[in-house]
Amino acid sequence: MSQPHAPLTVKAADGSGSFGAYVRYPNTDQPASVILVIQEIFGVNKVMRDICDQLAQSGYIAVCPDLFWRQEPHVQLTDKSETEWQRAFELYQGFDINLGVEDLKATLSAARALEQNNGQAGTIGYCLGGRLAFLMAKRSDADCNVSYYGVAIDEHLDEPGHIKRPLLMHIAEQDKFVPPEARDRIIAALKGNPNVSLNVYEGVNHAFAREGGEHYDREAASLANFRTADFLAEHLGNT
Repeated sequence: MSQPHAPLTVKAADGSGSFGAYVRYPNTDQPASVILVIQEIFGVNKVMRDICDQLAQSGYIAVCPDLFWRQEPHVQLTDKSETEWQRAFELYQGFDINLGVEDLKATLSAARALEQNNGQAGTIGYCLGGRLAFLMAKRSDADCNVSYYGVAIDEHLDEPGHIKRPLLMHIAEQDKFVPPEARDRIIAALKGNPNVSLNVYEGVNHAFAREGGEHYDREAASLANFRTADFLAEHLGNT
């Protein structure tokens, strides 16, 4: 079992305040790599905390920052009711994506300063977090990044900046939030980049890796998670 989480407070780079992050440490005193777990539109809920716990059991320091803090701190929604979906979409629509990246970069810096960190750090994001993980590959010095069914990535294909660190992308072929033409633009723009590994999962919908979710697909999720584990081990030095 991983060690209980210790609170982490991160100061925003723009001086507007500070925000918290859920942290789980591996059950070892040895130095370990950090992985920033980037939330979906439901906040730092049980799904995100469980992912952190699983990563800690695999030997990583897992850190999940509260990215909705500028609108409403401590959001914990589920995908089980229409009311929660509506609130999640409101928060997504009010979310400043550029400030979100800056908050992630501040979290990355704070996490690298943790005593047990070995100096290496990556990100893994889902949905909104998948979009942010893609942007961290372009705008930050994270050692590697993983994007699960990121939304609106096609809006950032032409922005300045190049992906110079390894990026693993899991794309749902039938993602209801990513039209086929957008998916095809993403693939066409990135398939020639040697730092990007693209994987398209046929016949699955958005959030196919969210256990208990409406579109959870065990086979696709297992394959994506296996690829992610290998990718993280290769680029963050975890065995």
